[in-house]
Amino acid sequence: MINQNFLKLQSSYLFSDIAKKVKAFKAEHPEKNVISLGIGDVTQPLPQACIEAMHKAVDEMASSATFRGYGPEQGYDFLREAIVKNDYKPRGVQLDLDEVFISDGAKSDCGNIGDILDTRCSVGVTDPVYPVYVDSNVMSGRAGVFADGKWSNITFLPVSADNHFVPALPQEHIDIIYLCYPNNPTGTVLTRQQLSAWVEYALREKSLIMYDAAYEAYIQHDDIPHTIYEIPGAKQCAIELRSYSKTAGFTGVRCGYTVVPKDLKVPNPNGEGEVLLNALWNRRQCTKFNGTSYITQRAAEAIYTPEGKAQVRQTVGYYMNNANFMRQELIKLGYEVFGGTDAPYIWLKTPEGITSWAFFDKLLHELGLVTTPGVGFGPSGEGYVRLTAFGKKEDCEEAMKRFATL
Repeated sequence: MINQNFLKLQSSYLFSDIAKKVKAFKAEHPEKNVISLGIGDVTQPLPQACIEAMHKAVDEMASSATFRGYGPEQGYDFLREAIVKNDYKPRGVQLDLDEVFISDGAKSDCGNIGDILDTRCSVGVTDPVYPVYVDSNVMSGRAGVFADGKWSNITFLPVSADNHFVPALPQEHIDIIYLCYPNNPTGTVLTRQQLSAWVEYALREKSLIMYDAAYEAYIQHDDIPHTIYEIPGAKQCAIELRSYSKTAGFTGVRCGYTVVPKDLKVPNPNGEGEVLLNALWNRRQCTKFNGTSYITQRAAEAIYTPEGKAQVRQTVGYYMNNANFMRQELIKLGYEVFGGTDAPYIWLKTPEGITSWAFFDKLLHELGLVTTPGVGFGPSGEGYVRLTAFGKKEDCEEAMKRFATL
């Protein structure tokens, strides 16, 4: 017998659908220079500090005196120390090393964390939403029944221009809440006050917040929190996911980390006290994960050196310049756009009366531009397309020239 929950999944993954359409278009028009502003993969090379650290680590693996075999499932202390010292301490957040778990990317842990949570838990997501939050809960049997574009056990919290892309607090109780800020796909953010309201809700309702901070490095404004743990009480209700993919170009290298505070406790279902999620997640990782490679973790550690920090800032600046340029050009052309100021994503409203997929097709077939249809992220994404700023500067400039001819 198979896990029948997998049969409940929609026929294919959003980005697979896009890839098929683009492949077919290229086959029909091999002469066309297709520019991708769709899937959020990076284009700039790894920071030089990371390259040098990886070369050094590879050399270590070539000698019996410095060779490394299995590493700790939770990650090497040298990287966890760098994370605590650089990502949290400067923001007034104190973490112990054993609250940080190194992973092969935020996407993996985002899906795997469901292993330690009851399948009867209710789920809340913003709408539009990163598809993995929903699909991983479908696979776990937590989503309920699919009807009219939604799942019965998932509360969809609409975000749009009407509510300034700030999700309203649920009127009902929700066990697991997924928040991603800076947001994918809308590119919008929450202020400290707005995020505090969510922490207060979670503490009051004894809910768990899964906080995806994969795009934290792109925040430009001071009133936007870089970590949910800047909010008092968040350690008692939130798990934070981080990634080096968009920060330092690790999409192909694979490395990230998850913070599970030891203050995070849930009632034991048998009535005997409370369970520490930190200990439970550690037990899960020791059983199902052999750890991120030593070479990769040395590369990640190099991000926190003075040279690495400067190189990462340069790369982030490159992408944010792309975002700012495209945002301004699209506004000049009369489009309504959101995001792109504290995130590498632009959320573009389609022309009146044109659906997300119809505008996607129009841009692909008439301009040779690949975007992401907003409805693929949820019902409230209808009428939008997402553009990423991860392309090359020249491609972004050419894309805006093509937009001007539409």
